[in-house]
Amino acid sequence: MDVIVAENLVKEYNGFPAVRGISFRVCEGECFGFLGPNGAGKTSTVRMIYCFSPVSSGQLTVLGMDVRTQAREIKRRLGVVPQENNLDPDLKVLQNLLVYASFFRLPKNKARLTAMELLEFFGLADKAHERVDTLSGGMKRRLTIARALINKPAVLILDEPTTGLDPQARHMVWQRLRRLKEQGVTLILTTHYMEEASQLCDRLVVMDEGEILEEGEPRRLISKHIGAEILEVGFAAAREREIVRQLNGLIRGYQVVGENVFLYPHNGQELLKALQRMPFQLNHQFLRPATLEDVFLKLTGKKLQD
Repeated sequence: MDVIVAENLVKEYNGFPAVRGISFRVCEGECFGFLGPNGAGKTSTVRMIYCFSPVSSGQLTVLGMDVRTQAREIKRRLGVVPQENNLDPDLKVLQNLLVYASFFRLPKNKARLTAMELLEFFGLADKAHERVDTLSGGMKRRLTIARALINKPAVLILDEPTTGLDPQARHMVWQRLRRLKEQGVTLILTTHYMEEASQLCDRLVVMDEGEILEEGEPRRLISKHIGAEILEVGFAAAREREIVRQLNGLIRGYQVVGENVFLYPHNGQELLKALQRMPFQLNHQFLRPATLEDVFLKLTGKKLQD
């Protein structure tokens, strides 16, 4: 079942097209990602999905309902985690969840039970009666996700859920999101972290400047555009084309970025040995697994953080 369907979706701000006629489908129970740098149109897209920002043109349905005419019904069945934590610092941890539950008119006893279950799930039960401003950044992020689940949504939308978190906190959030997906919650994720997309997403779209450049499963996209490995090499810029030409039979493609060349080998070890036999001075050489960021670099000519 498709829980979200977008066809030729456009979002404009004062005549500027932030989203340029994109189409995609999200299946029930999957984690679907929007991968791209800041300004790619990811947040503008998800804001239309959760009915925060009106559609400029095109079609968009969520859970079989049109966002233009059934926004209230859609919002009841969604959970939204915005980029910034917007918890109430004047309330304690449990109170933040209970106040939010009241917006959905949940019975008090049911709301408290659900809130305590969520705090336990996110490892925050011992913080229930502490003020929000005493929590670490990772704890605040987990609490924000817990709050979005208080109404037991069919779809959870997470806009850059781990930005600003340290690696340990980021991995803890990932663990909880995997468990939610195992429980049948459909996840919509925007991120500019390639590892986050690889870890969580069943499928994703690569976005840049408001357009979808590619769509598919992370591993298949890497295999399609790059292969299993990347060989990063640094040498004099004037010799790049000559060296690439001599290596033509050993590579499936390459990308030049400044004084570095990213070679896409058929066999990484064979290419490394061939390079070492060539009479050129190398500044560095590094053979590593290919990533989604390499795919983005090939498609756009720039890195995700650019």
